[in-house]
Amino acid sequence: MKEEKDRIHDLAIVGCGPAGLSAAINARARNLDFVLLGSEFCSPKLYKAQKVNNYLGYYDISGDELRNKFLDHIKASGLKVENSKVDGIYTGDGYYSLMAGFESFNTYSIILATGINYTDLVKGEEELVGRGISYCATCDAGLFKGKKVAAISYTRESIEEVEFLVDMVKEVVFIPSFQIDKTIDIPATQIIKGKPVEFKKDGEQINIKLNNQQLYVDGVFIFREVIPPDKLVPGIELTGPHIEVNKDMETNLEGIFAAGDCTGTPYQLGRAVGQGQIAALNAASYLSKKKSEKVKEEEKIKV
Repeated sequence: MKEEKDRIHDLAIVGCGPAGLSAAINARARNLDFVLLGSEFCSPKLYKAQKVNNYLGYYDISGDELRNKFLDHIKASGLKVENSKVDGIYTGDGYYSLMAGFESFNTYSIILATGINYTDLVKGEEELVGRGISYCATCDAGLFKGKKVAAISYTRESIEEVEFLVDMVKEVVFIPSFQIDKTIDIPATQIIKGKPVEFKKDGEQINIKLNNQQLYVDGVFIFREVIPPDKLVPGIELTGPHIEVNKDMETNLEGIFAAGDCTGTPYQLGRAVGQGQIAALNAASYLSKKKSEKVKEEEKIKV
């Protein structure tokens, strides 16, 4: 039996919102070997909904109650959400490798159910990705050893990555978008309150313009709930901020499907659940076809 780190799954589902959970239920029904990767707190958007009245069979239910019903279904099916935020997806030798912090997962197919960012990109951000701006501390912190970096965080879950940065670089300036309470221990060298409004390259450094001040750093790490799809998966086609898919939830990349809000409007619960099911069924069909082709190829070699 292969070591876990060398194991290649049939499928990896990225995201544990309604689309990802629906995909997982249907992947289990098709007996796929898959891994479900998500955050520690699944579907915060649904959790915040005061009332849900348009989901069939559950009238006048709170978002939190409905979210718990979804998660109960997952648990009853014997499934587990791996608390792993995927930072990057890369092509391997006939499979894909998903990097999630210090972990990696290999798979023959992927369903992206990441949701969308509700915070706009900062002016100058897109132009400087890979030129001083990164979305992954464990991937790129080594490039800034002995230097000063900023960690701009839109999510509390990023604290672990900030801790990693502190161990790797000379100085970390932490810029949170959320209220810090006494239960959060921030290991950063300096904590600054302010909203980033623009990034500019200034020689070898980056000038971060905040709404209340400016600062200069050697690198910037931005932690959001969702990494922009084209930065997560190089080469994936987008229409605006959304992943382009066909009626089978296929993207332009072989073996990669997408479902839910990340594929576009309307951002509706029923649509996300339905797309998750379609994506899982078509991923299963894709895998079955690939396995059949492999068997035929092996038979030809034998002859």
